[in-house]
Amino acid sequence: MANYKELTVNGLWKNNPALVQVLGLCPLLAVSMNTVNSLGLGIATMAVLTLSNLSVSIIRNIVSDAIRLPAFVLIIASFTTVIDLLMKAFTYELWQILGIFIPLIVTNCMILGRADAYASRNPLLPSLYDGFIMGLGFALVMIVLGMIREIIGMGTLFDGMDLLLGPVAADWRIVISEDYSGFLVAALPPGAFIVCGFLMAAKNAIDMKIEEAAKAKRGDVVKGSKRVRTTGTIS
Repeated sequence: MANYKELTVNGLWKNNPALVQVLGLCPLLAVSMNTVNSLGLGIATMAVLTLSNLSVSIIRNIVSDAIRLPAFVLIIASFTTVIDLLMKAFTYELWQILGIFIPLIVTNCMILGRADAYASRNPLLPSLYDGFIMGLGFALVMIVLGMIREIIGMGTLFDGMDLLLGPVAADWRIVISEDYSGFLVAALPPGAFIVCGFLMAAKNAIDMKIEEAAKAKRGDVVKGSKRVRTTGTIS
């Protein structure tokens, strides 16, 4: 029986595709210059990953080893095409901005990796949930990265959200400061590497704190030299 709690923790934190496995860096760093781009591509990637895992799990006992990987790639390409056409139909301006990075979802090794490592070996519902939670973990990192870069680079937040969510989000734009001229490096690819590196460092620091707290709670013996106090009377 699948451990959904473990799948959740792995997808969102312990085995996060972006911060731990370091997969899908091309779209993660290239597209995340603002929040709306990150959200759009994050949702698209999550949808393809979820549907691909579902389909791979369904055919896992039918497809032979000889054609397994080509079949997986064909499934991923099919869903990517569907998402690409849907975005072109309903979010055309955002589709133009994201450009080639939507079709390039096919080459995201995170999606093929989850299909081969998990969905091809597990039942339908756990595979569906694994795809969703792994995609969500990737999308959340991309959104956080986009928000940080948008704030630092342009001094705004949620600018252009109407491109994805329609007129209802037209007034969501937040201006951090009217006098802020922007920090160009944050909006460029080098800024993406720098911010992503800080996010990875922050995660590692939090993991170390959690591990130290767990050791202290268990009362684990600390390795290394220690002072030994001798009590009692020596006769």
